[in-house]
Amino acid sequence: MAECITCGGYTKFNGGLCYKCYKKENNSEDVAVAEKPKAKPKTKTSTTKFDNTKDSAAQKTIDVTTNNFNYNLTKGRIAETLIERLFVDLGFQVFQYGMENTIPGIKDLLRGVKDDVAMNIRRMPDLVVFKDNQAHFIEVKFRANGCFKLSDIDKNGDYPYQNALIVLMSKKHIKCISFEELQEGKEITETSRNYLGNRKEFDTDKDKIIEYCNYAVKFFQHV
Repeated sequence: MAECITCGGYTKFNGGLCYKCYKKENNSEDVAVAEKPKAKPKTKTSTTKFDNTKDSAAQKTIDVTTNNFNYNLTKGRIAETLIERLFVDLGFQVFQYGMENTIPGIKDLLRGVKDDVAMNIRRMPDLVVFKDNQAHFIEVKFRANGCFKLSDIDKNGDYPYQNALIVLMSKKHIKCISFEELQEGKEITETSRNYLGNRKEFDTDKDKIIEYCNYAVKFFQHV
């Protein structure tokens, strides 16, 4: 008779277990399996990389010293536009003069050319204003320090527009001086009182000029 290898009781197969021992052993294995903690399901980790840096274009700070020519050109264009609009509001007919407006495309052709004609074209005043049957050449300049002297426009004593008026825009004022006055030794300084509103050539509205001075402050406050 076959005996249980655990208790020696009856079993059907040699080397096997009786029913009681078989049941007992299997119950203990079930309990062990039931008590064994289940492994946590693996969570799929996203491989997407997030760039926490801000947009480089937004972070980028313009260094105006890296291209001084373009920077000064931009300031000049802003000043010219403000003065143009000011004269329009003062009732003048305003015509854009200057090399770029009068002879489009010639700027590149004159690059490197230094004869008298080329120099005269380059120095064409920015605007022509007309009112009460009088026309005036207007050269618009911007100076952060509010100063302007003869050498700023006529280093070699050959400026061709002897009857031009120079309108100087700064961060605080709009002033005006004629080329003839510059030749006489007069200058525009921070404290001089040669305001545009005081020019005998113009019947100007001082309140309107003050309004445009405020525009200049807004545009050029960080210059």
